[in-house]
Amino acid sequence: MMLEQLGRRALFTLDPERAHTLSIAALKSGLPLACAPDRDLALTTNVAGIEFANPIGMAAGYDKNAEVADPLLRLGFGFAEVGTLTPRAQPGNPKPRIFRLEEDEAVINRLGFNNEGHAPALARLQARAGKGGVVGINIGANKDSDDRINDYRLGVERFASLATYLTVNISSPNTPGLRDLQARSSLAELLAAVENARDEQTALIGRHVPVFLKIAPDLVEDELDDIAAEVLDKRIEGVIVSNTTLSRDGLTNRKASETGGMSGKPLFARSTVQLARMRRRLGPDVALIGCGGVDSAETAAEKIRAGADLVQLYTGMIYGGPSLPARIVRDLGRLLRREGYTSITQMRDTGLERWEAASF
Repeated sequence: MMLEQLGRRALFTLDPERAHTLSIAALKSGLPLACAPDRDLALTTNVAGIEFANPIGMAAGYDKNAEVADPLLRLGFGFAEVGTLTPRAQPGNPKPRIFRLEEDEAVINRLGFNNEGHAPALARLQARAGKGGVVGINIGANKDSDDRINDYRLGVERFASLATYLTVNISSPNTPGLRDLQARSSLAELLAAVENARDEQTALIGRHVPVFLKIAPDLVEDELDDIAAEVLDKRIEGVIVSNTTLSRDGLTNRKASETGGMSGKPLFARSTVQLARMRRRLGPDVALIGCGGVDSAETAAEKIRAGADLVQLYTGMIYGGPSLPARIVRDLGRLLRREGYTSITQMRDTGLERWEAASF
């Protein structure tokens, strides 16, 4: 732990984007950054037909180019989501575009789907084919695309055979107009195209690939109603709640005025309330993945109590270090037993009414 704290201090002296690049390089090097916990059968869960060794996952945005999925799994994550991947490479928004708000344990970013495009990621994912482990692939649209819906269709066609699941990301605040795809008429068209492309791939590869939809935490009640209705109508297997927020609630750092999406501890309440409200709308059978402000076993457990089947984190690891996923997994197993549960699935929805009624 002391070495990890020293390493974090050293990284925090660097520009955030440079620190991120170095962390990817460290994972690629094979350095033993943390020890994964032994498998705990009480944490094993089956979601959307996929078996997860534990419900804690790395959110999209960290491994943008599908470079370190397997090293992430070795840190103790039950699954890793790579991307967001767009058909063509794009540089993203001008730098600086990531800002640490250390007092708040938050980050503001306005990256803008910077990535190398489909082709390099496809090659990397093909190279790891057959290795096992749950790896989701998050797909998006190019900023200057003439047909964003076709960009998502291309993502499904190119990555379905390599993905344990696919995530349709329409919730980044850093690509102008992208969140407009959450409006019901646009969402209906998008999800119909994704569903058709997925069904075509199912026939080709002989395997049904679940599709998750990633939404924003800033939606109002009517918008949640519309999204839930389209998810149910189009047979989408799950929803990830949520991406970063445009809200600045709870921030004290002077960098709070920077534009972009905010993630980290201050997002926890907002994203968890929205998670519970989406669970109520979708019923018990659609998978829900809770994301936003997770930095401990207790915050992960609260997501599950609020209706999540699985939990993702990213910003929490910036502040908690590479041993965080293993610590959460170990502590979550202890918490389960302390509360008298024999399976993580028994905890789901036990705080649903409380979180649904909460404010943010």
